[in-house]
Amino acid sequence: MVKDLTVGKPEKVLWRFCIPLFASVIFQQLYNIADSLIAGKFISENALAAVGNSYEVTLIFLAFGVGCNMGCSVVVSQMFGAKRYKDMKCAVSTTVIGTLALCAVLMLLGFLGCDWLLDIINTPIETLADSKTYLNIYIWGVPFLFFYNIATGIFSALGDSKTPFVFLACSSIANIFLDIIFVTQFNMGVAGLAWATFLCQGISCVLAMGVVLKRLKEVPTEGKIPMFSKSIFKHITTIAVPSILQQSSMSISTIIIQGVINGFGPSVMAGYAVSVKLNNMVITAFTTLGNGISNYTAQNLGANKLGRIKRGFWAGSKLVLCISLPLFLLYFFAGEPLIMLFLKDPTPEAVSTAIQILKTFSPFYLIVCVKMVADGILRGSGMMGQFMFDTIFDGVIRVMLAIYLPTTVLGVNGIWWAWPIGWVLATILAVSFYHFGAWKNTPISKGDDD
Repeated sequence: MVKDLTVGKPEKVLWRFCIPLFASVIFQQLYNIADSLIAGKFISENALAAVGNSYEVTLIFLAFGVGCNMGCSVVVSQMFGAKRYKDMKCAVSTTVIGTLALCAVLMLLGFLGCDWLLDIINTPIETLADSKTYLNIYIWGVPFLFFYNIATGIFSALGDSKTPFVFLACSSIANIFLDIIFVTQFNMGVAGLAWATFLCQGISCVLAMGVVLKRLKEVPTEGKIPMFSKSIFKHITTIAVPSILQQSSMSISTIIIQGVINGFGPSVMAGYAVSVKLNNMVITAFTTLGNGISNYTAQNLGANKLGRIKRGFWAGSKLVLCISLPLFLLYFFAGEPLIMLFLKDPTPEAVSTAIQILKTFSPFYLIVCVKMVADGILRGSGMMGQFMFDTIFDGVIRVMLAIYLPTTVLGVNGIWWAWPIGWVLATILAVSFYHFGAWKNTPISKGDDD
């Protein structure tokens, strides 16, 4: 199903388009949550710590995958909104060729450098072997990660948020069953968790790419479509590279902070591993909703409907606030039962660490969600310098505070306050940048619903 996001009431359009995206990201996060839950419940606390430790490194690969998603998605959205269908198809094939080359480079660097990276972030000896095992298997699945992200980006660019939801739901449920089988029946340990993720991501990637190529084939075009275009590639990279740099900077900051956390031992690592998975589910959900708003913005920018972009900011803000409120209440008041799902015979330190993190983070979801809406509009409109600055600023502030605050009377709890402070400051920046957009002096009118 292809949907034009340039017509209809913005609030209704965004709700219908973004809610399946939100549901999709919940299932996507089940991949990592399932790994941590089963590691903690059926293997050991050290295995849980190892999976959490490895996850921080995998964020580097995810940063590149999301960058490719955004570069392709925004450009395809703009071309779809402008009805430049031939260029749109060329953009897809150009992205595929560029991604193949990028995957080869990243996989080589991953195999050569992951062990070294685990060493420099002070991975405890109790978790080192499992961390290396998980990462070495994960790297083989990097192409699946990349091309699945490209497929979901194209679906979103065409206004279809339901198809990727179906793929993710089926894949995530299958991943949970395989996790349990590989760990409890075949006694494969952490390796079983990694192989389950590899298999499920691979199958969903192949199916998603097959459907998206079929969908594109149905869009009518005339003449031969070039496989690669230097000008379109440059256009894609102007969106993708800042996105990759932004995502990578956040991943690097997270890895540095993981090194600080590792110095407090496996119990604190385990508590952090649980809470950060729950937190990442929320933040990734907000980011995905922001990606949907990027597609909405890009389509309307291509159609030169700036008033709809302005209305989209307010509609998107209402959407994310409605979603963030129940998540805040859930994590703040019912965090302990959620945490205990992940832990078998946990140490008191692991439980108290996880609870403290959720109680520190969750009230600020009501603020950071607005940043994600503003970021979505910045990306969709091509304001990549501003988008990259506000996010990198967040990462730098977070690292500085995470290193400094534990040396104060706050102790290890000082690390957790680095997130909310960074979020608040970055939200102020992002919203300020949004107000300088091309739509600044565009009046909002009923005609924006056309």
